[in-house]
Amino acid sequence: MFEKDLVLPPGLREEFKEPLGIELYDSDLESFSDETPLITVGDVVSLTFRRHGIRPDLSIYDGSTERREMTEFAELVQDEPKDEAVNPAGTITAQLAAAVRRSIEGAGSGLLLVHGEEDLALLPCIVLSPPGTRIVYGWPGRCMMLVATDESIQMKAAGMVARMEEI
Repeated sequence: MFEKDLVLPPGLREEFKEPLGIELYDSDLESFSDETPLITVGDVVSLTFRRHGIRPDLSIYDGSTERREMTEFAELVQDEPKDEAVNPAGTITAQLAAAVRRSIEGAGSGLLLVHGEEDLALLPCIVLSPPGTRIVYGWPGRCMMLVATDESIQMKAAGMVARMEEI
């Protein structure tokens, strides 16, 4: 899985907008500890965790939020080592998935700057992470969402990926 670039067919876009996981709010962040692997997807989510003194094992960001430039997180981490991947909107590139895999395996920098959009990066994070990993992403205009990986959610995410088209 993820050997080739994948694109989300237009007919599945609405289905893929349904959130995975449970709602998470700033007040819930005090329950996070360093004992469980943590991945954040998105600039605002990654910045929120850093502001609460929590450094995720991997933060995936693209320098914008809701298609508007958002540089505060990018500025915060500009001098830190980072991996980079190209990933256009509505896709999961093999390059993005490989960078996620390297980071999960401990060979990445812990920061992944996406040139394009990280809109579907949640899926390779779920599929490739060990059970028990917490993945937090933004649900635009609403809140953060928390996914704790287990066999069930990994199978669901893998099923979603399988429905994407190779390009």
